[in-house]
Amino acid sequence: MMQALKGARYLTSSTMKHAVSELTVPVPWGEIKGQIWGPDHGHPVLCLHGWADNCGTFNNLLPLLPKEYRYVAVDLPGHGCSSHRAPGVLYTFPSYLMDIRRVVDALQWSRFSIIGHSMGGNIAGMFSALYPEMVDAVVLLDSYGFLPTDPKQMTTVIRQGLDDLLQYEKKMEKKGRVYTYEKALERLLASNPAISEQSAKILLERGLVQVEGGVMFSRDVRINLKNVARISLEQSLGFQSKIQCSLLVVLADAGFQKVFAEPDQRKFTSALLQGYRDKNQTVVSIPGDHHVHLNNPDVVAPLVSDFLQAKVLSPSATLTDDQTAKL
Repeated sequence: MMQALKGARYLTSSTMKHAVSELTVPVPWGEIKGQIWGPDHGHPVLCLHGWADNCGTFNNLLPLLPKEYRYVAVDLPGHGCSSHRAPGVLYTFPSYLMDIRRVVDALQWSRFSIIGHSMGGNIAGMFSALYPEMVDAVVLLDSYGFLPTDPKQMTTVIRQGLDDLLQYEKKMEKKGRVYTYEKALERLLASNPAISEQSAKILLERGLVQVEGGVMFSRDVRINLKNVARISLEQSLGFQSKIQCSLLVVLADAGFQKVFAEPDQRKFTSALLQGYRDKNQTVVSIPGDHHVHLNNPDVVAPLVSDFLQAKVLSPSATLTDDQTAKL
């Protein structure tokens, strides 16, 4: 078994203390790190963070979810405490899918649930389409499960991603910028005004490394380059049709619904949401921004908890339409 745990620590919620263990999974280029919450034999739930975040994004939400689950929140490669990918390699969705296969293989999970925020939700959508027999439930937090690209723009986007990597490699000898903690916090808040200061401090716990003279952001600069593995709306809907498990979509009204407001973008998101509704999946909208699960977990937790209890642990595998509407 590849999994290696390090010493437990405690995170405090308003109700109780929660033991959190560190996860280390060896991979060919280094390690994938993460955190483990819940009992050893709890039903497994994999938690996937969004772009440029880390597994700390779930620190406020997980203590509010049902205690009979085993939550494993990972730092995706190039994020948080996980190793950066090898030199010369781009960050793409197929690579993230392989990362998930490595993690669940190390954990010896054959069937599990996934909670994914933003990019993590897109990874969850694709993974559950490719491995439907392994996934029993998916929660998408301000994510549509897929990120389609207009075929007319695809060549331009892919070319930019390739060219950007070459330009990055020519500047690799330059060291990253060193900050004081206060300046790093200020930068994170300036680049992501949707998160509160308390939320930013949580993300910085795994998002900074101590260096001589201060701190540096731990994430790999290459995550900023264009993803060159693109799929169209038609392909996205094809993958979506392969998902067999129950699925909950929780959209923040000031999150991606607001970001993807242009008519062309609406065409993509509307088609994906209709695809979920056609399969009697649950789509809800809540007040909040893109990081509502971190900023205001009390709004999100009841929806996720009810869904997991009904779709995973309930003796009946499915809900009636009336019950689903109440989620």
